[in-house]
Amino acid sequence: MEEKRAWIMVVVTICAYAAYLIVVLGRAGSGPLVDVPYVATLLWTIGAAIAASIVLNVAAAIASPRDAGRKDQRDREIDRFGEYIGQSFVVIGGVAALVMAMAELDHFWIANAVYLAFVCASLLGSIAKIAAYRWGFQAW
Repeated sequence: MEEKRAWIMVVVTICAYAAYLIVVLGRAGSGPLVDVPYVATLLWTIGAAIAASIVLNVAAAIASPRDAGRKDQRDREIDRFGEYIGQSFVVIGGVAALVMAMAELDHFWIANAVYLAFVCASLLGSIAKIAAYRWGFQAW
């Protein structure tokens, strides 16, 4: 079940970020990106991703009711491993946003750097979990 959750997170993250990019880049046309209204789109795609993730996780739990609440020591270790791996991008995004703010870049770039960091953290963490389930995991 935990591997299914990781797959759900990968698919939802890719779809949400792709939708965000399509809308924002589509609105830009030939004008500068910093003039594109992005805040509502960013919030809607994040909200939709959260809702989709919840719905898909519930559907997966209903489809496999025996596995829904079961989590053993290996699952917990893989989860922790994936979260540690993914959180590295949160730190990178925070540092990037700090540097961008100190350089007084436009809010558009700062917000998008942070959003991209969250997307990368989610993807990398989930992919690390999937790899651990598929090819084995050795606790350190």
